[in-house]
Amino acid sequence: MKRAVVLLSGGLDSTTVAAIAKSDGNEIFALTIDYNQRHRIELESAKQVATALEVKNHVILPLNLRSFGGSSLTGDLDVTKNIPIESIGNSIPTSYVPARNIIFLSIALAYAETIRAETIYIGVSAIDYSGYPDCRPEFLTAFENMANLATKSGVEGNKISIAAPLVYLDKTETIKQGLLLGVDYSLTHTCYDPTDKGLACGCCESCLLRLKAFANVGINDPIKYANC
Repeated sequence: MKRAVVLLSGGLDSTTVAAIAKSDGNEIFALTIDYNQRHRIELESAKQVATALEVKNHVILPLNLRSFGGSSLTGDLDVTKNIPIESIGNSIPTSYVPARNIIFLSIALAYAETIRAETIYIGVSAIDYSGYPDCRPEFLTAFENMANLATKSGVEGNKISIAAPLVYLDKTETIKQGLLLGVDYSLTHTCYDPTDKGLACGCCESCLLRLKAFANVGINDPIKYANC
């Protein structure tokens, strides 16, 4: 069986991607980065998703990006809330974590080379997103080229590919695909600023995009929300 590393945050997108990777016939090695993020509840979601998908192995790697800060997810900045949904993506929000996907993919690359995985799956979209520059297809292409120049595996001809099956899908299309694969979205967590009881705020950009997508699909979001 083919092996794949899946970057699994516990969110809607990464969970859908993990299900896609499994449906592609891969043995799944899930990698979750505990970067001391504000929404640490997503780590528990990642554990539940990994169990539900019966992954081969699930590594939760501590990496304290709060030492750097520079983001509302890893520092004292406020999470952007209650902005018009049509303006999401017009500028880079405070939730952008500097170089996050570069860091995460680099760690995933090391893991993939160690276990001789052929593919790294990542749940990024360049369509329905918050404007992060490291979610764009040109970045993914550049990283894949770099990965196969900088690793023993790549130099020896055992190429590692970066798979981003959601990159041209919006959240509505993502949920539809996940539902076809039997994804249980009640296990996922998307909110950037959950309450102390773990409820999604319903007001941050991530919540707004998620709620809009479930409404477009015509079903209720199975997770619980607080009042803003």
